Amino acid sequence: MGARILVVEDEMDLAELVSFNLREAGHQVTIANNGSTALVEIRRMKPDLVILDLMLHDISGLEICRRIRRDEETARIPVLMLTAKGTEVDRVVGFEVGADDYVVKPFSPRELTLRVEAILRRAHGGAEAEAERQIIQNGRLTIDIPAHRVTVDEVEVPLTALEFRLLLDLATRMGRVQSRDALLERVWGYAPGVETRTVDTHVKRLREKLGEGADCIETVRGVGYRLRDLP
Repeated sequence: MGARILVVEDEMDLAELVSFNLREAGHQVTIANNGSTALVEIRRMKPDLVILDLMLHDISGLEICRRIRRDEETARIPVLMLTAKGTEVDRVVGFEVGADDYVVKPFSPRELTLRVEAILRRAHGGAEAEAERQIIQNGRLTIDIPAHRVTVDEVEVPLTALEFRLLLDLATRMGRVQSRDALLERVWGYAPGVETRTVDTHVKRLREKLGEGADCIETVRGVGYRLRDLP
């Protein structure tokens, strides 16, 4: 049995195309043609993934994503945004409100299906791996894995699920340089060579949120990133 996926898209032809390809891949798909219906369906069905159009007629995709992340019952549901906007600013805003991935229109159905499979694989595998670990301490930085909680100087840092996975991946390989391709493959579930700027965008946001703990993430020019000791 495949995943339960909610497709939120007000262009009916595109919604049907996305739905058809996901059903062909073995998933159960529900379509919501506006934001209001989407919010009702998210609460009702608790989908394994939401594919969310950014530009809806009634409620923006950004606002829907914010509401998903604010609600404890839905906060861990992965969100894949679909949009005609593809600038770096648009991607940053999407990731900032908690999107797990971002696909720009027009896109190939095959690409979308692969992105969906990567997100679902990452969400399932991440839950199993995190259950086996406990707490990682790096100076003033604490990563409480079972609680999915990060603190700096005992002050909680609110991270999205993707930001948490990125920080955890670096923390479990303390002191070792991780290339952008390696991070994309492990954290995002992509094959090497896919939009390495995605990693840079998330690291920038992660550093901003860590505040006084930002210095623990070191850039290794031309290679990638590593987590170093934080006093």
